Amino acid sequence: MEGQVLGFDFGLKRIGVAVGQTITATASPLSIVNSQDGKPDWETITQIFEQWKPVAIVVGLPMRLNGEEQALTQPARKFGQRLSGRYNTPVFFIEEQLSSIEAEKRRKHAKQNVDDHAAQIILENWLESVKNHADLSE
Repeated sequence: MEGQVLGFDFGLKRIGVAVGQTITATASPLSIVNSQDGKPDWETITQIFEQWKPVAIVVGLPMRLNGEEQALTQPARKFGQRLSGRYNTPVFFIEEQLSSIEAEKRRKHAKQNVDDHAAQIILENWLESVKNHADLSE
């Protein structure tokens, strides 16, 4: 599978979005989509899909440090399933812990939201894992 991939850091108020490339295994922060009461701005997400035409979607599953699910795990999973259904694109879930903290370390401006950078980290981790699996099968 080669092409553009979209990564999402799901949140009840904001959803971070990043775009990546399977060939180079790189990702960049793209945007932050607002969510109201856990309901994403589907119109904006549709515009992103129309612009980037991803071959796959990656959604971070928030997990506790001990690997157990937390309050946002199921809503994130449901969000990923809705993305797959709406845009007829395969969704891959990747467990994530502390991506927002890592994103805060990377950001340039102290008051900047980090959700898109967290999505970038989630997507980079997934791209790296896919690349490593491909290296093993060669």
